[in-house]
Amino acid sequence: MDSHSGHSSAPFPAPRMASLRKLYSPVGQEALDQAIVLWLPGPRSFTGEDTVELHCHGSRAVVQGVTEALLALDKGGKARVRLAEPGEFTERAFANGRMDLTEVEGLADLIAADTAAQRKQALKQMGGALRQTYEGWREELKVCLAHTEAVIDFGDDELDVDEAAYDAIRPRVRRLSEEMRRHLADGGRGEVIRAGIRVAIVGPPNAGKSTMLNTLARRPAAIVSPAAGTTRDVVEVQLDVGGLPVLVSDTAGIREAARDPVEQEGIRRAREAAGRAQLTVLVLDAAEVLGREAFASLAGVGPFLKDAPPEDLETVLRAVGGDAGALLVLNKRDTVEGEHLLEQLRCAGAGKGGTSTAAYLVSLSTGEGVEEMLAGLQARLEEVFDKDGTDDERAEAPVITRARHRVHVERCLEALTASMGEQGLGLDVAAEELRIASTELGRITGAVDVEEVLDVIFRDFCIGK
Repeated sequence: MDSHSGHSSAPFPAPRMASLRKLYSPVGQEALDQAIVLWLPGPRSFTGEDTVELHCHGSRAVVQGVTEALLALDKGGKARVRLAEPGEFTERAFANGRMDLTEVEGLADLIAADTAAQRKQALKQMGGALRQTYEGWREELKVCLAHTEAVIDFGDDELDVDEAAYDAIRPRVRRLSEEMRRHLADGGRGEVIRAGIRVAIVGPPNAGKSTMLNTLARRPAAIVSPAAGTTRDVVEVQLDVGGLPVLVSDTAGIREAARDPVEQEGIRRAREAAGRAQLTVLVLDAAEVLGREAFASLAGVGPFLKDAPPEDLETVLRAVGGDAGALLVLNKRDTVEGEHLLEQLRCAGAGKGGTSTAAYLVSLSTGEGVEEMLAGLQARLEEVFDKDGTDDERAEAPVITRARHRVHVERCLEALTASMGEQGLGLDVAAEELRIASTELGRITGAVDVEEVLDVIFRDFCIGK
């Protein structure tokens, strides 16, 4: 730093004030950069410790020169300066009480966010939304536990105080239990945002499935060939569709006549991908389907067209059978007569009762009808994401984002249910169940006993955090 090198008489930077300074190497006094320097005394810093930030220019030469200069300060062997481990700054912030585990996880999600939905959810969690929920519940449990233990310790043995104590804490426990049940019944929205909505593209060989994937990705993510059976394995691509994270799987063409063991394995994997998907995009060759007058069979059949009689559809329909939503894409529109077929398609898509399959007649090679199909896909994805019809209040409520949160909340709810269990259970047993419930919530935020999860949480951080 120039303030210690004789190159400048500038005073040491004031706390929390940005200062423009020249940086010099301690070896040879070579000028390295002109940078913004911030001095952040603890505990009001990211880690809670005394911190210096050097905001340098981003060229490789500058970064390398400054890093080497800092490491050169360690020549005395006192280990004053070293490179940070991945996630070490955030781990120190957690250890010093600047963040809880849910906020740490929110920061990790923000760093990894690819879509607007992921960014919004991560920012909310990093800002303490989940921490406030779980800490609020835990404080309420502490009140219940304190009341119960006070009765145990100081209650009049000549009076039947157990029932009176139950009456005092039962309304609180019931309200907490109901709040936790609503929290758990979120349809997995938080986990879906983190991992992405699973979409499987299925259909017979050479219908245009790989072209469909490339259309969604807006790049050649999969190999496209006029030869049938080009795709032998499942190709997965993470995409942003209208701000929603989507994991799209392009699958092998499904047909009964497959004899090649490799193709048969590809078909098996295609069926597995369809079984895991929350939305299935069924791609068919319009000329082949319409030539068999299959449209008449689509009306009112339901998401997977399970009752469609044409033989060429049967195998595909068995492979994707299930209750998830579906989108029907009839490709190669440029090879068939358009107008009267579009009318036929609209009639078929209307259906009679129940949920009808959204169907689109497109040409993935010329782009005709693609924009309408993409808009329909986005609408269907939004339906999948908000399948429970979330109201405004629930939409703003913090959501579970990791499996470990769900496990601990479920265990907490089980303990609360047990604490208010059979009559005559005894206050000492009820108190123990309340302690268990409180501990489970503490494990989510890191207030108690979380050593086993720390390595898992911090290992995926970048060096800078």
